[in-house]
Amino acid sequence: MLKTKLMAGVFAVVLASTAPFLASAHTPPPPPPPPPDADIAWVQRERTPYGSWEEMARFFLSQIRSYDVEGRFGEPGPAINSLISTNPSALEDARASDARRLAGQTLPLDGVPLVIKDNVEARGMPTTAGSLALAANQPDRDAPITARLRQAGAVLIGKSNLSEWANIRSSGSISGWSAVGGLTRNPYARDRNTCGSSSGSGAAVAAGFAIVAIGTETDGSITCPAAINGLVGFKPTVGLVSRTGIVPISHSQDTAGPMTRTVRDAALVLNVIAGSDPADPATVEADARKTDYAAALDGASLSGVRIGVARFLTGYSTGTDAVFEANLERMRQAGAILVDIKDGPDMSAIGGAELTVLLTELKVDLNAYLATTDPTQVKTRTLAEVIAFNHATPRELALFGQDLFEKAEATGGFADPAYVTARETSLRLAGVEGIDRLLKDNDVAVLIAPTTGPAWTTDIVNGDNYLGSASTLPAVAGYPHLTVPMGQVGGLPVGLSFIGGQWQDARVLALGYAYEQLGPQRVAPGFAASLNTVRAVAPLLAPAVQEP
Repeated sequence: MLKTKLMAGVFAVVLASTAPFLASAHTPPPPPPPPPDADIAWVQRERTPYGSWEEMARFFLSQIRSYDVEGRFGEPGPAINSLISTNPSALEDARASDARRLAGQTLPLDGVPLVIKDNVEARGMPTTAGSLALAANQPDRDAPITARLRQAGAVLIGKSNLSEWANIRSSGSISGWSAVGGLTRNPYARDRNTCGSSSGSGAAVAAGFAIVAIGTETDGSITCPAAINGLVGFKPTVGLVSRTGIVPISHSQDTAGPMTRTVRDAALVLNVIAGSDPADPATVEADARKTDYAAALDGASLSGVRIGVARFLTGYSTGTDAVFEANLERMRQAGAILVDIKDGPDMSAIGGAELTVLLTELKVDLNAYLATTDPTQVKTRTLAEVIAFNHATPRELALFGQDLFEKAEATGGFADPAYVTARETSLRLAGVEGIDRLLKDNDVAVLIAPTTGPAWTTDIVNGDNYLGSASTLPAVAGYPHLTVPMGQVGGLPVGLSFIGGQWQDARVLALGYAYEQLGPQRVAPGFAASLNTVRAVAPLLAPAVQEP
């Protein structure tokens, strides 16, 4: 969720409240919804009552039409807006999975309903990054990450909404909004924000429109929406997963990663997407570094593990801190050795240097991407032309501006001494003198902290009321960062972050998995119109004593 601040039980609820819209005297009732904890293992174990993965895919698509697009909540207009488009070949892909099963040939993700963030290329579908400037951008190619997922048998259901241009356009943006997709709404309370920029990916999995999703992160864009939507989100070490075919911000910090309901699912997806890509120099070590991340979870334990509690990354809200402290006690009881770390690196200095890096790389990297698009589909060939397009397109700038784009356009390129110094400073402060030093000096395996606070109320006048996040250190360093649900604050999810050193992805996932096994943390959303209407909260807003 990147800005200058740097910043289904669900189905059961929906179906129960909207049955009149789904059934009539002439149509049989729909099959029972998936359980709120449906995961990859459930998809591959349970085809009934669907009968096949094709029928399962058909069911997920029907839920999207009914509850994401049309909005059957007793009000006009869209409901969640988590998806920008659905895949016209989804049922064909599911049929291929069924055919393999009947032939006794299954793939790791066969039949798994998947959504991919709409800044990642997928053949046969537009890739818009949420911008009207890319509305006709329909490359005849898959990004390598998309190709790997298809080759593993995943059924691409659709492309998810996002904060436009991955939230790098404006310092006053509204996370979750794009000119193409509109505003993504939080399934836990629809007047609350979904965080950004992988807002649609988080909301779609939370709402039950897919089992897993792919998000992308430059600084917090996987981990923040995952935490706020009650999910697991994993940002891998930069260079473990290809970025080719993904609309870029920064080659120094960009990476794609999984957003799922469980840590095991995140590991299973990472098994598929990790690997070297000749077109992405950052991934040269990926094949040598990758491992079986799911197998590494077996036998994972917190007992005897020294874990650094990053006290300098707390304070997002009192409620979040209280949930965090309760979870620290649970980890102690499980045998973890918790080491308080009160002093961290200079986050202000890291943030300032990071912004210089991101704006400089945005101009060069985005121009390079736009040059690969079809000029008959994409008329804006440079960042400067995108800026001009936005000025000429009222919908684009109706809610907030593009000051970050304009600052990026004014940058001087990779030879600029200001950029060279900023990159060295940010990497050193976040990496060698940041995470590396904290892990070594305190003799701990990982750092933990609250990921961020609970979702804020979406404000289209004042923009985001962002509370801060644990994402910046691992984002700038390029190190792995996992968020796992740790409970709720006032009916809204909050997450617990695990941060490790470079290439320690398997270790981070294993410790997050061991924590996840301490007890159920994820609560399925209820699609309340507002948190004020949630049954547990509404009585507290009324007077304690009524007049006679």
